[in-house]
Amino acid sequence: MSVILYILIVLLWGLSWIAIKWQQGDVAILVSIFYRFALAGIILFIAGKCLNKLQAVNFRQHKFLLLQGLCLFSFNFIAFYYSTHYIASGLTAVMMACTPIFNALHGRLFYQTRTNGYFWLGMLVGLTGISLLFIDEFKTASLSHDLFIGIGLSLLGTWCFSMGNMISIRHTRSQLQPYTATTYAMFYGSMALLIMIVLQGIPFTLDVSFLYLGSLFYLTVPASVLGFTLYLVLVNRIGAHNAAYVLLLTPMIALMVSSFFEGYQWTGYSTLGLLLIVVGNLISQFKMTYFTRIKCWFIGKQMGAGF
Repeated sequence: MSVILYILIVLLWGLSWIAIKWQQGDVAILVSIFYRFALAGIILFIAGKCLNKLQAVNFRQHKFLLLQGLCLFSFNFIAFYYSTHYIASGLTAVMMACTPIFNALHGRLFYQTRTNGYFWLGMLVGLTGISLLFIDEFKTASLSHDLFIGIGLSLLGTWCFSMGNMISIRHTRSQLQPYTATTYAMFYGSMALLIMIVLQGIPFTLDVSFLYLGSLFYLTVPASVLGFTLYLVLVNRIGAHNAAYVLLLTPMIALMVSSFFEGYQWTGYSTLGLLLIVVGNLISQFKMTYFTRIKCWFIGKQMGAGF
């Protein structure tokens, strides 16, 4: 079941990259994000009420749902979107791909969750792979004030996303289901976005083109309603640091989609990067028991040969 969830999330979020790009235009970034999560929250709430999926939530849980909404559905997206004003999207993707590292460190700090050496080796291989995917963008980057601002915003967004993951673990321990958590967190996140839009005097405009509305639908339903709910379920099943590895795999899907819609050209570097990301994922998810079984099998074959 976890493998199916993993693959679904990678596909849903991998396809969302091109949809986000199609959102850019006359509508302000904050307004587009608000539309996305406000609509997703409304859909989740109505469906939850109709299907009796929403749990009763006490005041203390609401406080953490508010924090999770700010981390997962507000501040992190603002940081990521604005970071692309200063640095190339590829560098932002690499910073986002550091989420499993943040989750591993935060998990150790807050929940005493341990990680093995295979996870760190897999992360190193995977990050090397994603860096190769965007090596052309790195070649054009130069040390500047904008570069450090962009990296700082990307890391801030990554930190916020990771903290949202940690709060999800707390929800699980307090018997709060991912569907309920996602619904209320999206509501709080969209309300925070609304306040920021009003305070900045940003106009509420709407692009009625098929491209904008189609991408908004995709980001609202498959990427948000399904994607985030399934992701929080995956966090509960395999742990925050392992689940977050999907953020290394989604750019890979995004570039495959880009090769069809935008004429992205694969090179030797990007192909090698693709291979390293897959290998890194396999290594990071590998358990010691598998190595033990392989070792026992090998020893058994050797002993059999000796006899």
